[in-house]
Parts: sequence; C-alpha cells; structure tokens
Amino acid sequence: MPRLRILALAGLLGLLTVAAPAIADNGFPYPGTRVISSGKSFKVLFQALDAAVRKHRMGIVGRASASMGAARRGIEIPGNAVFGVYRNDFAVRMLRANVAAGIEAPLRFYLTEAADGTARLIYRLPSAVFKPYGNAELNAMAGELDEIFARIANDAVAD
Repeated sequence: MPRLRILALAGLLGLLTVAAPAIADNGFPYPGTRVISSGKSFKVLFQALDAAVRKHRMGIVGRASASMGAARRGIEIPGNAVFGVYRNDFAVRMLRANVAAGIEAPLRFYLTEAADGTARLIYRLPSAVFKPYGNAELNAMAGELDEIFARIANDAVAD
C-alpha cells in the first residue's frame, strides 16, 4: 500500500512538472490576458491605441514607457509602454460596489516591440481583473468594460 501511494505521488509530481513549463512559457501569469500581435510598428500602434481609447470615450489616466525614458538618457531598448485607461462613471460604480477594488484602476494596456519591429498589444480582461472580488455589481461593470476594451484593442491593431 505505501509503495502504491509513493508511485501515485510520483506520477502526480511528474504531471505537475510537465504542466508547469506551459504555464511559465506564456510569460503572462494572470488569467484573462489577451495578447494581440499587430503588423504595426511600436510608434504607429502607440498612436493608434491613443486614438482608439479616445474614440471609445475612455480616458487615458496616465502613460509610462521605460523605452522612451531610456531614449532620453541615450539608451536604446525595445519599445514598451503602459496606458492606464478608465473613466469616472466606471470609477464611481466600482467604488460603490467595493472600495477595495479601487486598487485595480486604472486598467492597463501594455504595448511591446518585437525584434522584427512589429508591436503587440496586451491587456487583461476587466472581468478577470475584478473577478476575485466576488461582487455581482463589479462583475456586471467588468462585462461592460470587456466589450469596450475589446473594441479599443481591435481598433488599435486594425490596418
């Protein structure tokens, strides 16, 4: 009996070892992460995302880019930028539903430049961001935001 348990445990550990690289290899540890490759350059995708956010009546709360900061210091690294995106009516609803969820705002889009000069757009579904709070009002709001974020992403990467 003990030998059977050891073999079962060894088999389970073997399965976990095989499954672990698949999770680690994607580079994005959070569920609900969307990664969209585009044929656009980083600079063009940056401008397209800015326009798409505004088109869908969301606000750009802030932007940060290590590559742009590095360039000002004379250092060249692949392009990357984070766009913090939200809107006050969603903020009010979020806070009324759960004040602790306020740490999730603004939601983010992340742009990265590939070695071939094209860029990717990455974001987490708002429903995945707010799901851990287990709040029906947050879930409803996040569903609305999922649709808006998908439209923003599609418009940004469209040719």
